Amino acid sequence: MWDLPNPFVFELTVQPDAIDHYGHVNNAEYLRYIEQVSWKHSNHLGLTLADYQRLDRAMVVVRHEIDYLAPAFEGETLQIATWIVGFDQRFTLTRRFQLLRPADGKTLMRGRTHFACVALSTSKPRRLPEEFVTVYLPALIREKDVVQG
Repeated sequence: MWDLPNPFVFELTVQPDAIDHYGHVNNAEYLRYIEQVSWKHSNHLGLTLADYQRLDRAMVVVRHEIDYLAPAFEGETLQIATWIVGFDQRFTLTRRFQLLRPADGKTLMRGRTHFACVALSTSKPRRLPEEFVTVYLPALIREKDVVQG
């Protein structure tokens, strides 16, 4: 069902305000889902917004890549998964995402987001704090090491 092993999964129900004039989930909502699951995963691993603020660091989006594969509709239960698939332990982190409709097993979206570390106080690039490395490195899944079925 999932593209990679050991996903962090967040379940959601499509709300009425997510629907666009075409009658399905607006593509901008997928970015919200990506942001939500990213924060939930970071929190699950042990890093919260308070930690980011205390360390004067943020992981900011450099690039989003999203493939919209099928529409979602109001009231549907969806699951979005994330994996950390790139982490240089200095400045950058990359996540992959997969949005699935459990009712039929259909993948609705696949995405990838590249992040860079900056100081919150200046918005300038800064090295990742050791705390980030300690938390994120064990969650890294190297795509090249995953055997595809």
